[in-house]
Order: sequence, then structure tokens, then C-alpha cells
Amino acid sequence: MPQLYERMREHVIEGLTFIKWLLYSCLIGVIVGLVAVAFHEGINWASQTRGGHPWVIFLLPLGGMAIVLLYRVCGMEKDRGTNLVLVAVRDAERLKLRTAPLIFLSTIITHLVGGSAGREGAALQLGASLSAYIGQKLRLDEKDGRTVVMCGMAAAFSALFGTPLTAAVFAMEVVTVGRMYYAAIVPCLASSLSAVLTAQRFGLHIEDGYPVSDAIELDPATIFQVAALGLLCAGLSIVFCKAMHTAPKLYGKYFPNPLVRAAVGGGLVLALTLLAGAQTYNGAGDGVIRQLLAGGTIPEAFLLKILFTALTLGAGFRGGEIVPVLFTGCAFGTWVGPMLGLPHGFSGALGMAAVFCGATNCPLTSVLLAYELFGGVGLPLYALCCGVSYMLSGYHGLYSEQKIIYSKFKPEWVDKKAE
Repeated sequence: MPQLYERMREHVIEGLTFIKWLLYSCLIGVIVGLVAVAFHEGINWASQTRGGHPWVIFLLPLGGMAIVLLYRVCGMEKDRGTNLVLVAVRDAERLKLRTAPLIFLSTIITHLVGGSAGREGAALQLGASLSAYIGQKLRLDEKDGRTVVMCGMAAAFSALFGTPLTAAVFAMEVVTVGRMYYAAIVPCLASSLSAVLTAQRFGLHIEDGYPVSDAIELDPATIFQVAALGLLCAGLSIVFCKAMHTAPKLYGKYFPNPLVRAAVGGGLVLALTLLAGAQTYNGAGDGVIRQLLAGGTIPEAFLLKILFTALTLGAGFRGGEIVPVLFTGCAFGTWVGPMLGLPHGFSGALGMAAVFCGATNCPLTSVLLAYELFGGVGLPLYALCCGVSYMLSGYHGLYSEQKIIYSKFKPEWVDKKAE
């Protein structure tokens, strides 16, 4: 009888915990989803305003300085961005609520003046800081607080990108490579699904995804072609990560004053834009991705997008790295893939997933991303391309606070930070 009583008690506690997390995560999903919708509209307004008034890019130096001053006034000048979110999950470091409005406004400013940046990386900070604040109000303990932060990450990513499965797994996978936080799977899924449903209520992601009409099925020849592309994408992801880490160091060395650094960085991006003759590489570049997948090819686009993004974010502008990574992979894939004998659009899609995988060290997330963005046709080949990119990209990564626990080459413990 005592054992039966104890088992019943455990089941009741587990059931109450399940209900608790469903309620908490759905609440977070709805709140973060609403804020993400506002963020999406703000980014769209900024992009449309710049599209209608191209002269706005001449404000790039002033925009960079405004962002630096904004963070300085709020006492967040040394904010570590997404890296702090990873630390908050792994080490329970406290996130400040002011991070949310700061990243909200500064990312809109970046897009308005033409900085090269995405929005999903910024969304991780937005969702994490909001959910951390909700967790504090709910008086959750340290361990539950970590789960709440992951819920916020998943919700914001899902609401902005329209990929709920990708968002949920990414929140669990990106913090510590080789060790998934499986206890957070239901909360992350619930918050992610709640957020994307909230976004859809406001007209977002009704017909999302990228058109890939030439995807192919698995056969012996394509295995080698796709593996070769994965190898090349691994190298490209290393270049992207190196550029993102090197740019702020060079800025800091030659322009130690943050205001001067932002002004110089804005001036460099402006000069490059004028040399390019168009604003192809300003903003996130989602429209260019669609053009490339539809049949376009710009051989130098992947290198220019890396340069624009590194100069923008390294100078102190705020925004995400994920869409620029996808842009880079797409441009590279549509150029190199046909040389390997792969269809044009399918090559671009493979490049997007594989470079994302190499840069984030998240293979499961990358496969789900390919499924949710491009559909199920050719999914084994996406998985192969991502797997090769993950293995051969070494211990490099976008986020310096990301920890890689297990070796990519053998089942052994390495426990090192991404380079």
C-alpha cells in the first residue's frame, strides 16, 4: 500500500506539472506572439519606408550612433546580445526586461537605414527577455526559469519565421551542442505553436515558405553530389562565422569609441551600397532569396552579404544573423549546385539549410527548417547535406557562448565554446 500510494502521488504531481507548463507556455506563446507581430510590422514599415525613400540609407552613420546612444542611456552598452540568452539558459543568468524594447527599437532602426541584418536572432533576445520577466512574476525557481527562457526563444522565433517545429527544437538544441534539454520539449512546443497561431490570427505566415519546384528524390548519384555541396557549405559557414567574430575585434582595435565605431561602420556600409549600385544587400534580403530560388544567380552575392552583415553588426548595429546566413547559403547554393549537377532551386534550398547548420551547429533544427520551409520532397538529401556541413564545420559557430559538449568526429567529451 505505501508503494502504491507513493506511485499515485508521483503521477498526480507529474500531471499537475504537465498542466502547469501547458498553461505557462501557452501564456508566454500568446504574449510573445503579440509582441512579435508588432515587431514584424515595425520591420516591414522600416523596409517599406526605405524602399519608398532610398535616400534614407545616407542616414546609416546616424542610425548606428543612435543605437549606441540608446543602449548607453539604458545602461546596456555592453549587452552581449544573443550570447547572453544562451548563458541565461545554461547558467541561469538573469535577463533584463529592458532588453526587449531596446532590441525592438534598435533592430527597426537598423532596417530603416539599411543595415544588413535579420530579425530572428533579435527575436530570440526579445522573446527570452519577455519570458524571463514573466517567469520572475510567476516566482519560478532557477530551473523552471531556464525552461521559461527557452519557451520565449521558441515563441518569438516561431511567430516571426512561421516554423513552429524548427523554433521549438532550436531553443533546446542551440545552447549546448550535444546535449538537448528534453524536459523543455512540451513547454517549447506549446509556446511555439501558440505563438505561430497568434501570428496567423493577424495575417502572418498564411502562405509562407519558399517555392522549390525542382527538388529531387534520393538516388545513388545525388548522394555524392549533395555530400560535396555539404562539404563546401561547411567551409562557407566557417567563413561566415569568422567574419562575424573578426569584424567587431577590428572595429574595437581601430575605433575604440563606440560612437565613432558605429559612424564608421555605417559609412562603410553606405559606401559599399553605393558601389553595388542597388540595395540588394541591405536589410535581411528575403526578397532576394526568393528571386534566387526562382532561377536567379548572382555569383558574388554570398561574399557580399557576408561583408555587409559583418560590417553592420560588428559596428554596433542590432539585428539577427539567421536570415543573412540563409541568404548566403542560398546565393552560394544556386551558384555552385548546378556545377555539381544539382537542380538550381533545390541547390539554393540545400545551401540555405546546410550553411545554417554549419553556422549554428544545430543539425536537427536544420532538417526541420528544410521540411517547414521547402516541404518533404528530398528531405533525406537535406538531412545528408546538413549532416556533412555539421560534421565538417568543426567547432566554429555564430554564438561564442554556445558550448559544444561532444566531439563531432567521435563519441567523446570535448566541452568547449564555439569559436
